[in-house]
Amino acid sequence: MRLLFAGTPAAAVPSLEALLASRHEVVAVLTRPDARAGRGRTLAPSPVKARALEAGIEVLTPARPRGEEFVARLAELDVDAAPVVAYGALLPAEVLDVPRHGWVNLHFSVLPAWRGAAPVQHALIAGDEVTGATTFRIEQGLDTGPVLGTLTETVRPRDTAGDLLTRLATSGAGLLVATLDALEDGELVAVPQPADGVSHAPKIEAEDARVRWSHPVHAVDRRIRGCTPAPGAWTTLPDGARLGLGPVLPRPDVTELAPGELRAGRREVLVGAGGGAVQLGDVTPPGKRAMPAADWARGARPADGTVLGGAA
Repeated sequence: MRLLFAGTPAAAVPSLEALLASRHEVVAVLTRPDARAGRGRTLAPSPVKARALEAGIEVLTPARPRGEEFVARLAELDVDAAPVVAYGALLPAEVLDVPRHGWVNLHFSVLPAWRGAAPVQHALIAGDEVTGATTFRIEQGLDTGPVLGTLTETVRPRDTAGDLLTRLATSGAGLLVATLDALEDGELVAVPQPADGVSHAPKIEAEDARVRWSHPVHAVDRRIRGCTPAPGAWTTLPDGARLGLGPVLPRPDVTELAPGELRAGRREVLVGAGGGAVQLGDVTPPGKRAMPAADWARGARPADGTVLGGAA
């Protein structure tokens, strides 16, 4: 089939690679416009655009995938299907019926669980033991379209959102290719999503990544892992400055620390939480790079009894 691939971040690149190696022809790529990144805030192409240019594929970067010019180019491309992986913009009704087999989305959850922009992060924060990926045909509702294929993935005890997304991006790429193969062969019947089991996964904002030390140890651990690497979990120092937090080690055996209370030893830094404590891993002090918590504590010399996050 002739394909228009729509995707933007690094998690979409394995799917583009798999499609380039498949029996199908990727005739163009649709991705978000170049965005400012890095300390210099220079314009940089999306990972998908960079890979497409390397492969010599036409790249479309409209601010919004709508309007006469975009619809006309889509029609000229004469694509059979448009696979989508984390493209990052809503598709208007005027384009949904243009590809003969529609727009086929790879979503990183087993729908109808975790519809929305951040399914992997929400699955980890919620403590799900199993998640997966789904291919479905896009319709006007948010991730509500009929299902074409699914796979499952076990959540490992120390997974971060980055770890889990990396695995799902790889396995999901295979699912996407298999879905398109079956569509071309006429072997697939789209199945409506069940009405039960719906949950939502909106974008994780910076405030959502703030650690509440009064929450149970396991909830603190899950939130930090779910926000790693982005947007990055954090707490506040006594002066109000933010301290970035990497994954922690739950320490339910330490019960004498109040929520948010810090105790720094030579080799470990503990912070109290509900029902126990956590041992900090890497931390990112204001204006500095990430470093082991013990190294930070040796330089900062926080007093025992220092409370992080206002005990939040």
